[in-house]
Amino acid sequence: MLITREVDYAVRILRALADNKIISVREMCSREDISVSIAYKITRKLEKAGVIQSYRGTNGGYALKKSLDDITLYDVIEIVDKELLITECLQDEYNCSRNTKSDICKLHQEFYRVQEILTGELQSKSLSAVFSMS
Repeated sequence: MLITREVDYAVRILRALADNKIISVREMCSREDISVSIAYKITRKLEKAGVIQSYRGTNGGYALKKSLDDITLYDVIEIVDKELLITECLQDEYNCSRNTKSDICKLHQEFYRVQEILTGELQSKSLSAVFSMS
């Protein structure tokens, strides 16, 4: 399990936009120490998900479209990476010979329990609450 650098950068981009002003990608990158090329890739994903909005022109850039009160770390992970699993055996399509309907794997059950706790924690606080802790 790994929270990717792309997720980390997406959270940083959202932090840069926290003051609800239009900010250029270059300014975002300067504030949050992110490369411009990866910032554009991430902003496209965030915009497609309806989290941020782009503005064209000389004073263009990006701004929040959705409140940080309504976005969690889990939401960002889903937008950028689709899912975060602690082990591949928790994937829906994964076929494990040790975990069948007639013989349920105890380890799989434990991984599932831990995954539920992790997911709950990632969903428990909004980004605005996380950013106010810093």
